[in-house]
Amino acid sequence: MRDTASGHIESKGSGIGHKMQESIWYKGSTSKATNSLSSSSLSANFDSSFFSLMRFSSFLVLAPVFATNVFACPGKSKYGFIPPKPTDLRGPCPALNALANHGYLPRNGQNITIRNVLQVSQDVYNIDPALLLGVAKLGLLTSNEPDSFTLDDIKLHGTIEFDASLSRGDFALGDNTHFNETIFSTLANSNPGVDYYNVTSAGQVQFQRLAESERTNPNLTNTDKEIQFRSFTFALALAVFGNVTTGVAPKNFVQIWFREERLPFAEGWARPACTLDPTSVTALTGEIKEASKWTSSGGCPYVRTGQGDAPTLDSKAICKQLDSLTQGH
Repeated sequence: MRDTASGHIESKGSGIGHKMQESIWYKGSTSKATNSLSSSSLSANFDSSFFSLMRFSSFLVLAPVFATNVFACPGKSKYGFIPPKPTDLRGPCPALNALANHGYLPRNGQNITIRNVLQVSQDVYNIDPALLLGVAKLGLLTSNEPDSFTLDDIKLHGTIEFDASLSRGDFALGDNTHFNETIFSTLANSNPGVDYYNVTSAGQVQFQRLAESERTNPNLTNTDKEIQFRSFTFALALAVFGNVTTGVAPKNFVQIWFREERLPFAEGWARPACTLDPTSVTALTGEIKEASKWTSSGGCPYVRTGQGDAPTLDSKAICKQLDSLTQGH
């Protein structure tokens, strides 16, 4: 276990002008319509690896391409923070919203591709592309477009978006897209008396948020998939703005990211010196999940695809059919 009681935070940063090495990343296939989910993918071992969940989307064929570095000094106008205009699209993910508000992703929140997400997440957050590849694939599934999505698309309930969020309302209760200060206060006020969040406080926040959703949302979705996404989101916040090894992050960095969807360069944050890879972040995710004392509310993990009138693949129904068959019904 980590020394989560310590307030010491490593502050080794590569500096805003750090030169990135050329990296290899991947582009998803443009074909989605002719594929279906396999039952084996729905029974993945979530405890051993969060990323096993993501492998169900195997129909997104990968091809390596070379990236260019977009990371630049935030003081330059191209990557300066600009709040979104009313016509700009944003979604329930503060990490992607912040990247769009700084211009690393399109500021209008449209035409986001898998390659965009992987590259700028590496450039700005120092996240290994392998860590986000599955999540980026899921983002593409929320769109009716073959090779891009909008930040608003990912609010589609049951794919990336999840109930009992740290900063958004539940889908069944209304607005699951915009920042909600009342909900966020659970996190903001946690770990009183110190200026950092850690694994213990993260677990307590998740426990409280789930209890609140269980009390107020009769249509709560709370399966293995949702707890993994919740814990993964919190793990990324602690790793990006603090230390992935200790699981400790300054409160002010985390709060600025959620509340303003802004990167706290002015407050002293710098890109993590160590790459956030699947091994380190998965370990932190598991510790947060354990600290949250999570229990399932029942139901089967599922994923939905597409928006509006487009055909939607709802694997929850498939999973129920499989359960029925295995029980002899």
